[in-house]
Amino acid sequence: MLLSSLFPRVSMKTLLIIDMQNAWLADPASPCTDTDGVVQRINHAARHIRAQGGKVIFVQHANADVPIGSAAWQVIPALEQAATDSTVHKLAADAFAATDLAAQLAASASSTLYVSGFASEFCVDSAVRAAASRGLQVVALSDAHTTADRPHMDAPAIIAHHNWVWAGLPPPAGSTLAVRTTAQAFPD
Repeated sequence: MLLSSLFPRVSMKTLLIIDMQNAWLADPASPCTDTDGVVQRINHAARHIRAQGGKVIFVQHANADVPIGSAAWQVIPALEQAATDSTVHKLAADAFAATDLAAQLAASASSTLYVSGFASEFCVDSAVRAAASRGLQVVALSDAHTTADRPHMDAPAIIAHHNWVWAGLPPPAGSTLAVRTTAQAFPD
């Protein structure tokens, strides 16, 4: 059942901040592109969402090398966190898989889900597609996700590619999928 069919449309907005953790962003061997700019834009979006009474959800990935509670698992200190923010702990690329993310979104009656974070081609892409397939109104923040260079493609090309794919991806009936810059989504 689509989440959108369970709750009436209201103006509640949610920002999903995916895997912005020490393990992935503090690795000097695999630096991410424009990390400082991405962090500034995520903080900007989060301040707007909170000011409008929306919800900010930090998604944190864990695995054998990055166990829950470890220093590597922690959200990077540059991201602003508030007591009203919530977290989702995941073990797979899809933030909805075996987590309470769908329940948190349903409980807050979120109508629009803004997606940001790391890594564009893995967990961010999975979240964008999974949210759209669940009947949500999804906005991928085109300048608020990052990744590192990969053997076959550099990070800026990966980011541009995914923004292009999302902009042309037809969502299921009842969903929308838009790609917007942070400034477009949250103007001053």
